[in-house]
Amino acid sequence: MQNVSSRGTGHAVTAGFLGWTLDAFDFFVVIFLYDVLAAQFHVEKSAIIWTTTATLAFRPVGALIFGMLADRYGRRMPLIANVIYFSAIEVACGFAPNYKTFLVLRCLYGIGMGGEWGVGASLAMEHAPRKWRGLLSGILQSGYSIGYLLAALAYRFVLPTWGWRSMFWLGAVPALLALYIRTKVPESEAWKQNRAASTSQVLRAVFGQWPRFIYLVILMTFMMFLSHGTQDLFPDFLKEIHKITPRVVANIAIFYNVGAVVGAIIFGFASQALGRRKGMMAALALSLVTIPFWAFGHGIYALACAAFVMQMGVQGAWGVIPVHLNEMSADVARGLMPGLAYQLGILFASPTNSVQYLLRDHVGYQWAIAGFEIVTIVTLAVLLLCGTEQHGKDFTHA
Repeated sequence: MQNVSSRGTGHAVTAGFLGWTLDAFDFFVVIFLYDVLAAQFHVEKSAIIWTTTATLAFRPVGALIFGMLADRYGRRMPLIANVIYFSAIEVACGFAPNYKTFLVLRCLYGIGMGGEWGVGASLAMEHAPRKWRGLLSGILQSGYSIGYLLAALAYRFVLPTWGWRSMFWLGAVPALLALYIRTKVPESEAWKQNRAASTSQVLRAVFGQWPRFIYLVILMTFMMFLSHGTQDLFPDFLKEIHKITPRVVANIAIFYNVGAVVGAIIFGFASQALGRRKGMMAALALSLVTIPFWAFGHGIYALACAAFVMQMGVQGAWGVIPVHLNEMSADVARGLMPGLAYQLGILFASPTNSVQYLLRDHVGYQWAIAGFEIVTIVTLAVLLLCGTEQHGKDFTHA
């Protein structure tokens, strides 16, 4: 019985990890193509940056749709439907004939991206043994950085050979994950024991804990400021300020995403002993002291090392998020509540790229990213100090 349970845990975490990896890849492809797409569609670069804002803004729609389905009908089938949906939209982006079509497709893609995290995270965390939740949370969330890394590899090797459209056509690969989930991943026992009788029961459970839900949304808003504020414009920052060639930028992005993976796993594991909030604060402290070297450093190697450590801290804090949000959520609404809080946070933080890009015109690129992140990290520290946690909560107890 233990072997069956262990295999179920492994398959569930693998499905969540791969789903988030491939979802992130599909998102981050765009950030490497700002200049290419602007030239292709004959628009300003700011218009392409706006498409990432639109993608992020539509993510709560997906969290609401797929999260409610997951609480009513189980985690597996909504996750399968989600993977097929976002794969199809990503492939369609590679056929976009003009900017308006591309923008609409990126909005539709945002719905799929918004649905994957909440369902995949609840499936993985409900299968995870309590003593390993922190570590598995870090592994799960590291999929985001692996997706970014894969996008950098595609930029480095696929774009020069096959062009920008082929980078989106690679989005067909995630559809194979649906077959894996269908054949290997068992349904969550926690969901079976706490299954909602109706959609209204799920919604009542979320709004019945509205102070906690609002707190989680605010926390996630600033966590989005942290991640997207340090990642989405950084390749462009390296090219514009330091005149680094696209090939070297891709190599640096690959390198600092290795740091992100390491950080997510280390601090996710540390949160099992330190507690969720202290684990996150330790990661935030690492990022804060790295900002001067990350934003104002000189030289390719120094910048690459600073970016590596910066993302260790950023994604180290993020590595705790899957388990923290699932432990803080109502049993009957664990498919909806973590994902909706997560994606509402991204909705409110969706202008991050555009705001930083505007700040660049007033205070310079370096202070635009550095100042934005200093305020973000300090605010996050206050939120965590004032917050609470439910470390080791029993998911199967109704």
